[in-house]
Amino acid sequence: MSDLTELYQDLIRDHSKKPRNFREIEGEPRKLEGYNPLCGDRFTVYLDLDGDVIKDISFKGSGCAISTASASMMTQALKGKSRAEAERLFKDFRELLTTDDAQAGEAELGKLMVFSGVRKFPIRVKCATLAWHTVDAALHGEGKIVSTEE
Repeated sequence: MSDLTELYQDLIRDHSKKPRNFREIEGEPRKLEGYNPLCGDRFTVYLDLDGDVIKDISFKGSGCAISTASASMMTQALKGKSRAEAERLFKDFRELLTTDDAQAGEAELGKLMVFSGVRKFPIRVKCATLAWHTVDAALHGEGKIVSTEE
């Protein structure tokens, strides 16, 4: 195993075991539930918006190591971003996981690049993108549970 692969695995393991922003947001945040019936991942994402800016973001729930790590790292990446920046980052992240010719690189995705190996396991892409799809739906004001099977 290469040193880089091991580093990536360590980062995913760390965020899975000690997820960041794993809490509810007080007050009246936007919140939306996401569910991956294939793996059993289920998260509620909380967003505190200040106009078009994500002032605070968090999540609660349970899931596999990949979905939990992805949700944790997503909250870190999106906090303080505008709606447009969040949508662009989600697009770049999804591209990283689903195409061999992703346009975004390390500069745009930063630590999220650790998920590039998920592309080799298509069944796990839904795990890695569940929280992202849920945030995207919450940003667009959707109110129904987000499912990876729809």
